[in-house]
Amino acid sequence: MILDLHVHSEASDDSRAPVAAYLTWLGKRRDERPVDGIVLTEHRHFDLGRDFRDLEDRFGLRILRGAEIETSYGHMLVYGIDAAIVRRFDFADVRLPAQTVVTEVARMGGVVIPCHPGRPTVGMYAHYETQPPLDGVVAVETLNGGSRRGEDERAASLVRRYG
Repeated sequence: MILDLHVHSEASDDSRAPVAAYLTWLGKRRDERPVDGIVLTEHRHFDLGRDFRDLEDRFGLRILRGAEIETSYGHMLVYGIDAAIVRRFDFADVRLPAQTVVTEVARMGGVVIPCHPGRPTVGMYAHYETQPPLDGVVAVETLNGGSRRGEDERAASLVRRYG
């Protein structure tokens, strides 16, 4: 199964696309982009009540949900969110302690993946220059469609250096 793990809709501040519009676009490009589904990772919030079953059925694509949060080490994607994780963390807080988030979300059954880590300021790479490496990071996003020149390469070098 191929999933786009980092998708924003009009519910985020950096997208104006309704979920259905994104799915329509993907459906028209299935030959060139054989994606089986998406993971909506809206910025700084997670709505436990949002349900996309009707869109899944209509477009034949899986729609999973996560969130993109802001931490002391930059932006991170959180997957496996449930009511306990929502109660534990204020996703609107733009300075969540990264190590606590990585450790606690894993303990609670989820996973945290630093996103666009090669990006200045909001990527983990810049923070590794001044702070110790995080424990428990199992993966990082190394390809991002919004990356500028050199950002994905910085992310790849981070992976080579720290595993």
